[in-house]
Amino acid sequence: MRRSTARVTSGLLPLIMKKLLVIGGILAALAVIGFVATAFFLGSVVTAGVNRFGPKITQTKVVLTSASISPLSGTGTLNGLIVGNPKGWSDADVCSLGKIHLDVAPFSILGDHIVINEISLEAPEFNYETKLVASNINDLLKNIEQVTGAKDAPQATAKSGKPIKFEVKKFRLQNGTVRLGVGPAAIKLPMPPIALDDLGTKEGGITPDQLVFAVMRSVTGSVVSATAQAAGKLGGTAGAAAAEGVKSAGEAIKGLFGGKK
Repeated sequence: MRRSTARVTSGLLPLIMKKLLVIGGILAALAVIGFVATAFFLGSVVTAGVNRFGPKITQTKVVLTSASISPLSGTGTLNGLIVGNPKGWSDADVCSLGKIHLDVAPFSILGDHIVINEISLEAPEFNYETKLVASNINDLLKNIEQVTGAKDAPQATAKSGKPIKFEVKKFRLQNGTVRLGVGPAAIKLPMPPIALDDLGTKEGGITPDQLVFAVMRSVTGSVVSATAQAAGKLGGTAGAAAAEGVKSAGEAIKGLFGGKK
């Protein structure tokens, strides 16, 4: 009997092992499928959110090509974000942000308080246009300001029905450029870096329009600085006409935005 039982047991072991391997393989496949599906879902949510609410906040064209976010680490990338010019300006875009790197607290994107550890923009391009005492960037800032805090401001809501708020611990912009003017005569200027910390932290989160406005105020300050620095350099190295053009633009920007912030 003992020999018979041993034979049966030894015969069952390979079958049990095979079944366990099959089950393990199925579970692993399901985990991979679930991970990919969740990552795709998160990227689609971000892309749809930007494309839906962006134009309402800026009152201009806003297009995000795609987004990818890891559901485990929270790291991700926004690809191909562009913001169009306000009405009355050229058909060019105000800015092309290329790739934006994100570090989000995992799964907070599914709630009503999204915590972003860091937003990093590398080499964004801004187009600056002026008419007398007006500019496309100032008009864009005015559009955002009109929406910010208004009763009819566009609000994104979570599944709970509560409005979504953001907290950004670090915002970094590096190696940006400003194209001053339109066409072949445009001058390309380097932008000073921008570093913002704890946006929305004290408030327990801020709305998307408040976040965009806070960032744009700093961007305009960086444009002011870039133009002022270029005016000084061109005054000693280039023709008088070019120097005067940049100098006038710098003074106009300072008047519009109240100087460097």
